[in-house]
Amino acid sequence: MLSRIHAAALWGLEAFAVHCEVDVGPGLPGFILVGLPDASAREARDRVWPALRNAGFQLPDRRVTVNLAPADRRKEGAAADLAVALGILIATNQAPGTRLEGVAALGELALDGALRGVRGTLSLAEAAWRAGATTLLCAAAAAPEAALIEGLAVHPVATLTEAVGWLRGAELARQPPAPPDADAGSEGDLAEVRGQVMARRALEIAAAGSHHLLMVGPPGVGKSMLARRLPGILPPLAPEEALTVTRLHSIAGLRPPGLGLMRRRPFRAPHHSLSRAGLIGGGTPPRPGELSLAHRGVLFLDELSEIPRHLLDALREPLESGVVWLARAGRTSRFPARTLLVAAMNPCPCGWLGHPKRGCRCTPTQLAQMSARVSGPVLDRIDLQVEVPALTAAELNEARPAETSAAVRER
Repeated sequence: MLSRIHAAALWGLEAFAVHCEVDVGPGLPGFILVGLPDASAREARDRVWPALRNAGFQLPDRRVTVNLAPADRRKEGAAADLAVALGILIATNQAPGTRLEGVAALGELALDGALRGVRGTLSLAEAAWRAGATTLLCAAAAAPEAALIEGLAVHPVATLTEAVGWLRGAELARQPPAPPDADAGSEGDLAEVRGQVMARRALEIAAAGSHHLLMVGPPGVGKSMLARRLPGILPPLAPEEALTVTRLHSIAGLRPPGLGLMRRRPFRAPHHSLSRAGLIGGGTPPRPGELSLAHRGVLFLDELSEIPRHLLDALREPLESGVVWLARAGRTSRFPARTLLVAAMNPCPCGWLGHPKRGCRCTPTQLAQMSARVSGPVLDRIDLQVEVPALTAAELNEARPAETSAAVRER
């Protein structure tokens, strides 16, 4: 007997609909999975078989063939586990298939039949909805995120038994969308910065015009502190921006289950020893890098002169176009990267050039070598370059109280 049920799979930022076809027919008992599955998808048999047995269902003693269509696109992850299990039960007459019209199923199966949420639920649910699904069965942990898609009725299920009960006519509550993230000012307030009037003004200009910013100054003058307060003076994310940013962080596995749309602009501060894939993106399947994870937010590159030059040169085109293109496995993936770059660096290798109390020990050759580490084309794309000097204790004490981030944002 043949059964069909809808699912979805991820590739990059986008997801695509998957038609899970299950045929249980004559032949030696076995399980065959076709349709270009990756390693985790091929392991579905080792998850589905124990889940069916431990949930009290009868394992088929015939040949089971599962096709994940379209066959020309690689499927990664375990999002189709629930669809495969339900397809087997329907094909073996252990569950009815009368309610499958317009229904999609997403979720990873545990060996005891419990359902787990999967990475990229928001993109997967959107792909199922675009393919014509009006109802979605998914893991309870991921249901609030999936319910963010308007027009899709999401029913959370905790176990395989609950999903089969729904097929048999039981009613399940409809999951409401998750509320937006709490608007907590975890990045700190601009009023906490004492002095540094020019640097504060540069932050305001950068926020107002989306200008990239470079801060140059000795250690301990507050460059990182200033950069971390930049998201607090940026306007909140628009609904469409919040949806894209949330999808990016969801497919990267950075969103705990049950959270809604991100309201605050992201702030990413990677270490200067990161790889090209970590900065730009990469892998198979492709994953977003720090540049895309900072989309519509702030990417802070501290110790700019310590970052390898080939990595900085890789930023040139994305900073210009706001898009990262990755070619993997014969396919091209597009990740948005409309980010505000804030960089910081020391004025010299020892860090004390221009310091009022400590003298610089660097030779002219060392200064020239440090200047050559950051290429001219990269500096040309940084609109604002400001010096952040070291302030004396007297200057800090005499500094007037600064405006709060909320006041600057309103202005």
